[in-house]
Amino acid sequence: MNKTERMLAIVIELQRKGVLRAEDLAGRFETSVRTIYRDMQALSEMGVPVAGAPGVGYSLMEGYFLPPVSFTAEEATALLVGADFVELRLDAEYGSSARSSQEKIEAILPENVLEETARLRSAIRLLNDRTARTRGEEKETFEQLRRAIVRKRKIRFHYSKNLPGPDGSRHSERTADPYGLVLSQGAWVLVAFCELRGDIRHFRLSRMNELVVLDASFEVLPGFTLQDRRPADNRNVIVRMLVDPAVADLVQGADNFYMETFEPGEEGWLAMFRVRQVEELLQWTLGWGAAVRVLEPESLRDRMREEIDNMRQRY
Repeated sequence: MNKTERMLAIVIELQRKGVLRAEDLAGRFETSVRTIYRDMQALSEMGVPVAGAPGVGYSLMEGYFLPPVSFTAEEATALLVGADFVELRLDAEYGSSARSSQEKIEAILPENVLEETARLRSAIRLLNDRTARTRGEEKETFEQLRRAIVRKRKIRFHYSKNLPGPDGSRHSERTADPYGLVLSQGAWVLVAFCELRGDIRHFRLSRMNELVVLDASFEVLPGFTLQDRRPADNRNVIVRMLVDPAVADLVQGADNFYMETFEPGEEGWLAMFRVRQVEELLQWTLGWGAAVRVLEPESLRDRMREEIDNMRQRY
C-alpha cells in the first residue's frame, strides 16, 4: 500500500470508527506511529478536517464526508456479487435495495472498469437450487423476523424438530425475543431468547411456521452480542464407511454436509461423518447400494438391515 492509498484508507477508517489513536492506525496499516503523524499532517495540508487530541486520538470534524471513491474491477465485482447474494437469499425489500445499489455502482464505474467487472461477474454464478422449494416461505419468514428484530417485538411460532426414535419429530409452540439472524452452514438460523426454555436458543427458519409478530416489546439481555453466538454443533455420532473406488469420485462430488474426511485406504476409500442421529445418513447410504458399506456404528448397520428387509418385502 503506497502513501496515497494509506491516507485514503485512514480517512475511511476515521469515518467508520470516529476516533482512533495513532498507535491503532499504525497497527492497522502495519507502519510506524511516526509515519501516521506525517500522514495526518499531509491530510490537514490537503484540507481534510482532521482533529487530534492528546491522549484521545484523531477524528474527523463533524459533517465531513469523503467524496465518492473509485473502485477497481475486483472491488466492484465483490460489491455486485454481494448484492446478487442479498437479492437471492434475503427478503423482497432487501432484494430491491440490492438491485438499486447495483445500478448506482454500475452508473459510476468508468467504461473500462465496467467491462472488466461484467467479464468477472460472468464467471461467477450463485445457485439456490437446494432451497428452491422453501425459498419463498423462508424469505417471508426472514422478512417478518427482520422487522421484529428492528422493532424489538416478541414473536410466537410453531417449531418442529427431528428426533431419534419411533416418534420421529416433536412440535411445540414458542414465544421468543428475536435477537438476530445467522447464516450457518447454508441455513438461516434465528437467535432468540425462548420463554419456554428460559434461555437463548437457535431456531432454523425452515422449521418455523405460523409465525406471528406480537405487539409486546422486549429488551436484549445485558452483555449479549450476536457475534459471540454460534449454533451449537451437537453432531456427536461418528459414522465410518468404506466406499468402492469405482464410485469414489461420485461420492466425494456429492459433497455430503455431514462428511468430515474422505481418504484412500487398502480396500477402498474411507469416509468419516459426524451426525446427530444415524437416520440422517440412512437414505443417503442406501442410495449408493452395495458400493458403500457402513463400518460403524452398529446401530446404523442395524437400521440398514431393517430398511433393506422392508424393501425386500415390498418386492
